[in-house]
Amino acid sequence: MDFLLFTYPNCSKCEDMKTALREAAITAETQDVADKEGRIRIRAFLPQIKRDAQGAIILPTLVCRDGDRVEAVLNTREELAAWLQSRD
Repeated sequence: MDFLLFTYPNCSKCEDMKTALREAAITAETQDVADKEGRIRIRAFLPQIKRDAQGAIILPTLVCRDGDRVEAVLNTREELAAWLQSRD
């Protein structure tokens, strides 16, 4: 399983997701969407990414992949915990 975390600088929710990943012993590649590279990389996942009522991408966004297949797109510590539990 491959994990890719899209974040934004100084985002408390993003920091909480990073903490949750560390606690779960999951290593994720992190991409900052404030950087050009992060904005380019996130485009590949736009069809799967959740958006808020105004159409903005919800951050943090954790993309869980198995090869080229997206297994899950998670935005909170609680979603991560539930997803991990469902895999047991």
